[in-house]
Amino acid sequence: MHTDVAIIGAGPGGSTCGGFLRKYDPSLKVAIFEREVFPRDHVGESQLPLIGKLLDELGVWDAVEAAEFPIKIGATYRWGKSNDLWDFHFVPNGDFHDEPRPAKYEGQRTDTALQVDRAVYDKILAEHAESLGCDVRFDCPVRSVERDGDRVTGLILADGTRVEADTYIDASGHSGILRRAMGVEIEEPSKLRNVAFWDYWQNADWAVSVGVGGTRVQVMSVGYGWLWFIPLSPTRTSIGLVCPADYYKQSGRPPEELYREAMEQEPRIRSLVVNATSEGKFSTTKDWSFVAERITGENWYLVGEALGFADPILAAGLTITHASARECAFSIIESRQQPRSLQKDRWLKEQYEQKNRRRLLQHIRFADYWYSANAHFTELKEFTREIARDAGLELDADRAFQWLGTGGFVEEDMGTGGFGTVALVALHQITRRFSENPAKVEIDGSNMYVLRLRGANQVQIASYSKGRVHALPALERDGKLLPLYGMFGYVVEALQQNSQTDKVMHYLFRRLQETGNSFGEAAEIHIFGCLEAMARDGWISCKRSDLLPPAEFEVPENTPAIMANQDPLPG
Repeated sequence: MHTDVAIIGAGPGGSTCGGFLRKYDPSLKVAIFEREVFPRDHVGESQLPLIGKLLDELGVWDAVEAAEFPIKIGATYRWGKSNDLWDFHFVPNGDFHDEPRPAKYEGQRTDTALQVDRAVYDKILAEHAESLGCDVRFDCPVRSVERDGDRVTGLILADGTRVEADTYIDASGHSGILRRAMGVEIEEPSKLRNVAFWDYWQNADWAVSVGVGGTRVQVMSVGYGWLWFIPLSPTRTSIGLVCPADYYKQSGRPPEELYREAMEQEPRIRSLVVNATSEGKFSTTKDWSFVAERITGENWYLVGEALGFADPILAAGLTITHASARECAFSIIESRQQPRSLQKDRWLKEQYEQKNRRRLLQHIRFADYWYSANAHFTELKEFTREIARDAGLELDADRAFQWLGTGGFVEEDMGTGGFGTVALVALHQITRRFSENPAKVEIDGSNMYVLRLRGANQVQIASYSKGRVHALPALERDGKLLPLYGMFGYVVEALQQNSQTDKVMHYLFRRLQETGNSFGEAAEIHIFGCLEAMARDGWISCKRSDLLPPAEFEVPENTPAIMANQDPLPG
């Protein structure tokens, strides 16, 4: 058989990619080959808010919302320097209001996420891809990949069918079927080598109920790892244990015994499962971070966990998968637009590689920081010290900030400052939890900001919108990018007019109002994020003049922790 695009795997990566391909170019023939039969359980159920916007754009939000998965308004942690519980919010102050369900993707729902039963969720996505015209084949494993150098020439299915396509996509998850066949090696940038053990439980109590269907994931550290508690429906809950592979091996005990003991030892989880019953679907997997050395080739792309995996402590897996699938689809569509050229195709693939490697490596680095900052691990103390030592952290907040930002704090996709989808304001809040000496706010006390653009090169970076990839202006210096559009564009424009803090802020609010991009109540936080990111990445210098009134910026408490769904292209 021949198809325009052949996708290996019908999970969230494959179905999302196929769905977007057909949505924005219905002329494309897209075939998806899935080895399993849906529905089937799969680990990785906790989402971040960025996914909601993508589901809405794909046209599948209503179907997903109709499944009435619990609404994730954040997470509750026992982690860091104190045994006290603390909340990680998606909405300001965790203030989630009652409203009927199913609901549209609007209002407070644009700032929240979902906790999804993958057996149900993945089936919804695959059926939606089918409804858009994808040829989705279940119980249809890819037996081998044929190649000629860096070019895929065909797929051989288990029944002997040979599939030829113009473009091939590996969305096969950890299996990495095409990645392995093309001889692509993986990097393991973290010393973290964890394993995960989990099961599903019926009738566990929710730790917290907020509004209609709102709750928080529970992440509880234990002396040698941590437990997750993720409600997937009113009656079904995923509970898992993550611990180092070495700890498991040296214990000499069966995985299920370690799992049960951890649940019994952790008082909060123990209290929630008093009346619960295990489904008896105990599973295990290795759970350590990696990134493929290459994620595109002559006529192929890697998507989702085929291109890499970040430790699940930050629940970034599905976000990385959905985002990469969308960007892959848009890149393929753009490459087919006239005029076609090798130069354009090369630029599209370079942009896809850079964005997805950076996104993944940020989450891996952030996960290392979380582990190294947990003072309550006992069996892991030497291990976390080693992470910190190799990273240059020494569990000092300022050094940690410097280390985290090596790849840059400017989030060009989000149009604001942050790291791995976590807003800069929230990063400051997190270091307060993890350190006795919180990292300083770079712009605090400054009443003048001076642009430092010398030595920067003009480049074009990709922005993915409505099925197309737009080349937008930016500056690049020492591997760090500064967009000249969106909120960053406004900030650069303001600083070119005046360097005084009060006049810069006045100019920005006026420009946002003129263009209808007020960013609502979050405008000041976004401006802060941009200025702080630009200061930390060296795009501005902060000065203080005795001739001007002081400008103090205090990091507000309980602001949203995750950068959600602001359009990075205002104006």
